[in-house]
Amino acid sequence: MLLRLCAAALAAATLTACATNPATGRREITLMSEGQEIALGKESDTQVRQEMGLYDDPELQRYVSGIGLRLAKLSERPNLPWQFAVVDQAAVNAFALPGGFIYVTRGILPYLDSEAELAGVLGHEIGHVTARHAAQQYTRQIGGTVGLIALGVFVPAAQPFSQASQQAMGLLFLKYGRDDELQADSLGVRYASLGKWDPEGVPSMLTTLGRLDEAAGDRKGVPNFLSTHPEPLARVKEIGPEVQKAKAGKSGFVTDREAIRAQIDGVIFGDNPAQGVVRGTTFLHPPLRFRLDFPTGWQVANSPQQVVSKAPNADVFEILQLVPQPQGSSVEEIGVANMQKAGFRLVRGERATIAGLDAHVGEYEGMIEGLGDIRSRATHLRHGDNVYMIAGLAAPTLFTQYDAAFGTSQRSFRPISASEAEAIKPSRIALHTVRSGDTWQSLAGRSAGAVTPAALAAMNHAEAGAQPQAGTQIKVVVAG
Repeated sequence: MLLRLCAAALAAATLTACATNPATGRREITLMSEGQEIALGKESDTQVRQEMGLYDDPELQRYVSGIGLRLAKLSERPNLPWQFAVVDQAAVNAFALPGGFIYVTRGILPYLDSEAELAGVLGHEIGHVTARHAAQQYTRQIGGTVGLIALGVFVPAAQPFSQASQQAMGLLFLKYGRDDELQADSLGVRYASLGKWDPEGVPSMLTTLGRLDEAAGDRKGVPNFLSTHPEPLARVKEIGPEVQKAKAGKSGFVTDREAIRAQIDGVIFGDNPAQGVVRGTTFLHPPLRFRLDFPTGWQVANSPQQVVSKAPNADVFEILQLVPQPQGSSVEEIGVANMQKAGFRLVRGERATIAGLDAHVGEYEGMIEGLGDIRSRATHLRHGDNVYMIAGLAAPTLFTQYDAAFGTSQRSFRPISASEAEAIKPSRIALHTVRSGDTWQSLAGRSAGAVTPAALAAMNHAEAGAQPQAGTQIKVVVAG
């Protein structure tokens, strides 16, 4: 009996481990069955929707989902429980979870110049699912446990403090190898052409994203399509033969620039005030009614879980975060317990009043994996029904140099009035007919710093050094 049970278990494991790739027909090793793919995808989909949020535009959601479902039904795995959604994130990204769960960020949509390019993006991500790349990455890299979180990619120091779901965010930032990317490009071309979208949308989309990378229009260090989908410009030439093969002897392909422009007209660009906004190095949160000034010249990244600022050319960080389920009755007790939970010991501290709010300021010592020993100046303060942590983090050798900046920043926290909160409006995409004298520099100026001239040019597929032509309709970013 024992021998029969062992043989049955071995056979089951073999069936799971060695399977035929639906998109390529090749036999390959995987530790995840299709049922497990779907189960993992459903679980992670719930977390992604909770933590990243869906963009509140039902018509746009239907538009993207309709294109995605049409493409998915043309794939080698039409019976997966395919779902497509636009998540409310400013980063330029698109990603897939095992089992057929596909997402594009609202941040990538302005950089797509036609419906064919959107079909190319969705087809590319469908290709990662049909070729089981996400499942293989899960098998190769993590074997069942994801250790990455969203801001951990940007700031390793953020990991002990973040409450983000490690599984959902880790899957989001799995990085594919060059062969997987080329295969997904090829599959994207196949699905788009079968759906009668011009397969030229795939190299066109890659060209724009490559120019965006060169322009540094998207915030450096923030996880995006360019960090999770490497070498877009290098892949343009390689996908060329696949595009020509797909188009050979065929006609009637759809590009449709007008349809996608109508959908993205008015879409929020950059931070959504509902999740807080970054203006220079100032962070404002209208619903929670407060503002904080990070040190001048530092890079600031906002996410639903925390806001992180990084010093130029140094692994020195300051983090703003809501304290979840605070333990203790006083701000001091809550602050010390919160830091202890993150592995930090109080060295000295004192009660303080900041903008009329009860606060505790402490100096702590601890260690962060990847950074080593850390000293921290952390302020915890109570505002309304919430307690917030603002923690500066630096190596002991750098702490004295940056401590004054931490202190100044943390003392800048202050409530904002209802009228101030109401006045904070998001930047949005708008359609603009170019007038004589318009330049990318002058048009970018209308965004109050939300977009650079180079990124605006990339958004409109402009060649390097070329200025917009009078009479043409382009996309611009308009400050709220």
